This record gives sequence, C-alpha cells and structure tokens, in this order.
Amino acid sequence: MPRRQPDITVPDLTGQRAVVTGASDGIGVGIAARLAAAGAEVVLPVRNQRKGEAALDSIRQASPEARVSLRELDLSSLDSVAALGKTLRAEGNPIQLLINNAGVMTPPDRQVTADGFELQFGTNHLGHFALVGHLLPLLRAGNARVTSQVSVAANQHGIKWDDLNWERSYNGGHAYSQSKIAFGLFGLELGRRSRANGWGITSNLSHPGVAPTNLLAARPEVGRAEDTTGVKLIRWLSARGILLGTVESAKLPALYAATAPDAETERFYGPSGPGHLGGPPAEQKLYGRLRSLDDAQRIWQISEELTDVRISV
Repeated sequence: MPRRQPDITVPDLTGQRAVVTGASDGIGVGIAARLAAAGAEVVLPVRNQRKGEAALDSIRQASPEARVSLRELDLSSLDSVAALGKTLRAEGNPIQLLINNAGVMTPPDRQVTADGFELQFGTNHLGHFALVGHLLPLLRAGNARVTSQVSVAANQHGIKWDDLNWERSYNGGHAYSQSKIAFGLFGLELGRRSRANGWGITSNLSHPGVAPTNLLAARPEVGRAEDTTGVKLIRWLSARGILLGTVESAKLPALYAATAPDAETERFYGPSGPGHLGGPPAEQKLYGRLRSLDDAQRIWQISEELTDVRISV
C-alpha cells in the first residue's frame, strides 16, 4: 500500500514575488513549485545554471502558467550575494516571500568560502545574512515574510565563539550545527528588530525534519565522493515509513511557515511526528540553543563585522 503523504493548503499567492534559495534541486525545487502553482512569481537564485534550468523545466511541466525565473547566486561568495542584491534592487519589485533554504552539510574536510570563512558557517549563515541585508529595501516594501530553514542539528553542540572558522580544529558535524544555530539566532533577531524598528517584516524559522534529501548524498564539490552511511540508512527508513519523513513531507514546514495565515513571526515550525523527524508541519518548541537574546545580538554584530553588511534602515 502506498505511503500516505501529509500535505498542506498553500493560499492564493497571486501578485506576490517569492525568492527561494537552494531551489535548483531537493526540497527547494519542491517549495518553489508549490509557490508557483499558487500564483506567486518565483525567483530561483542558483549557483549551477544547468541544474537551475532543469528545475525551471520541472516547475513549468507541473504548472504551465508558472512565472519562474533564474538569477545567479553563490552564497559562498559575498561578492555574488551583493551582485544579486544589486540586480533585484534594480528590478525594483517588492519581495513578499523570502525562503532561505540553501545549505551545505558536513564536508569531510575543512573547506573555506571565497572570503575565507569555514564553508558551512560562511554559506549557511553569513551568505544568507548578507542576502537579507542587501534585499532589505525590497523586503520592507513588500512587508515580507522571511522564513529561514534550520535543522534538527540546531539542537546539538553549540557556537565555537573563540574559533568560528574552525581554524584550530575541525569537526564537520559540529561546524554544521554551529552554522544552523547562528542562522536560527539571526532569523529570530530579524523578527525582533523588525518589530522594534517598524520594518514591516515578519521572520520565522522552519526545519525539514530528517528525510533523504541531497544534503548528505554524494557531493564531489564538497569532497564527498559517495553517499554517506547515514544517508543510506535515512533512505531505507524513509522508504519504509519508519519515523522519518520523505522529500515531499520535508518541504512542508518551510511552506507552512512562509505562507500559512496563522504562521507567526519569531516562531518555529517543523514536522509534528515522533521526535519531530517526519509528519505534517506544526509549531514547535524553540530549541534551547536558539533562545538566548544575548547570543542573537552577539551573532548579529559579528555577522555585520564579518560580511561588512549593516542591516538597518
């Protein structure tokens, strides 16, 4: 008997512009497809043009009237992030939805971005931080909802404040957790600062649970020549409906957080099944590592200094 997939209703998004990072494959392209099917004009900033074109084709096949387009973006390069911001600001269209979904996970060896940051911290957190800064005028003009995709890893380990770039020692899993904790702290602080300063932006968090997405698959560009044992186990459990989610269910928390009328600012959404690993999306208790206001303000200040991007009016 086929496994019954959870689903949500995405409201009519006609007239809204959505930007989705990491939408060239995996759950990102699924998120973009649902937004486009609901009437949004969807921008896919991608690093790999070939994969981006394939994503556009798949979205248009499912929704022939979809309004979707590509832009160039490499989140591991602050110059690339700034260039996208300049392009979108020149277009002048307000942004109503921004889903910060892209990410890189656990390179076996330490790698750095174009700007010299540890790859996961630089891509998952700093790249998105700078993107929000460059897009702030468009987000404010659209009274945007910003949804930032974290991970169950944001409930593990911590931030290595004295060695953010993992120069003295490297642990891929711990560095991944750090990047997602920093990113989650930023997403919540964005909502708080918007309320305090009247920016009109709401900002919340989502996580996809655990599902057989591409993050742990073979990724030669990050030094992983073959699938990890972990992703093989995840595929086996997911295919049998044991605890974990699927690629289809994993996209739902971000979709819910970004589009549901009752999804609120500075809240956290993820799968509602056992262990919050799979199942339909629902609001969840905020991870302890994401609750510190002091840590959120500290990572905000550090991120401004590292990226040379100031997020303010």
